[in-house]
Formats: sequence, C-alpha cells, structure tokens
Amino acid sequence: MTDRNRDNESLHGGAPRRAGIRRALLALASLLALGACATPAYHPEPIARFDLARFAGTWHEIARFPNDFEDPRGHRCDDVVADYTPRPDGGLDMRHTCRDVLDDGAELVSTGRGYATVPGSAKLRVSFLWPFYTDLWIIGVDPDYRWVVIGSPSRRYLWYLSRTPTLSADDLAQAQAYAKAQAFDVAKLKMTEQRP
Repeated sequence: MTDRNRDNESLHGGAPRRAGIRRALLALASLLALGACATPAYHPEPIARFDLARFAGTWHEIARFPNDFEDPRGHRCDDVVADYTPRPDGGLDMRHTCRDVLDDGAELVSTGRGYATVPGSAKLRVSFLWPFYTDLWIIGVDPDYRWVVIGSPSRRYLWYLSRTPTLSADDLAQAQAYAKAQAFDVAKLKMTEQRP
C-alpha cells in the first residue's frame, strides 16, 4: 500500500468507510429483491392451442382493466362490442364499438387489425393506429369459445369477453381463475355495463 493510500484511509476512516459502503450496497440489494417480489418476473402464459377462425365473430366486453382508450378523460365506454372478421392473409379486421355514457350515449367506433404472431398461437399483435402494435395474449378460453380472457404480457391490460352480453356466475368465476393464475390483479377489474 502506498503512503498516499494510507493517508486517504486515515483521512476517510478506512475500514469503517468500506463497511458503510458494504451496508449501503446490501440495503440496496435487499430493496431490489423486495421490489422483484411485488411484481411477477415472468410473463403470463398464453393458452397452448388457439383457433383464430373460432375466435372470429362478435364478442361483448364483460370486464376490463381501466385504460386510456376506453376510458379517456371525459369519456366512459359501456356496451362494448368487438367484431373480428377473418382476412385472406390469416389475420383479423377488428371493429370495436361502445356507448359513451358521459356523452349522452354517443357511439364511439375504432377499427384495427390483428394477427397471431405464429399460426395457431394465442399471442396476438393488434393495432388500432398503424404503425403501432400491442401484444395481447389469450390466457383463457372456454372449450366452446363462449368466453375468452385476454391479457397483455406486462399485465397492464386485461379483458373478459363473451359471446353474449352477460356471463354466468360460474363462467365469470372460471375467467377470474384464469386471470388470477396468471398473476393479474383482478381487484382492478371494472365490470362493463351491457344493455340486454
């Protein structure tokens, strides 16, 4: 050790300073580990097999996580209906309509496109404003495609859709079970009002 290093240690406390740095690094590592526990480190798992042709058709939104495109400032969508039409290239044309309850029930319409990232995959890429896409994964589906649970890999978005405007209590419980099993915070869900 040089005389200069010895002088620095004596001026700055030497071993006590290194111990303080170690304690600070240990505290930082502990905080990072706790933060990692709060949010699952893994992505949700999409269902193993998915039939895009059976998914096509009309769906009614039963519940959703609040989001900026269905609940922008000054608007609130209810009676949300999604129509998915197969395209020749294997993708889907998408048309979403809703009733804006904060604007005397005015109809809001958005159109977009979607496709499976790999044929038969439940990982979808959708766009309502080209060239921007978002990933949405099918994480649960009724065997007869009567209802479906759609979520984003980040868990920021979640929807329950049904072929009918209402979902039975048993079917809703099954949809909830799929979402909970994938670590979605179902307490954030907003039930969508659907007119009969």
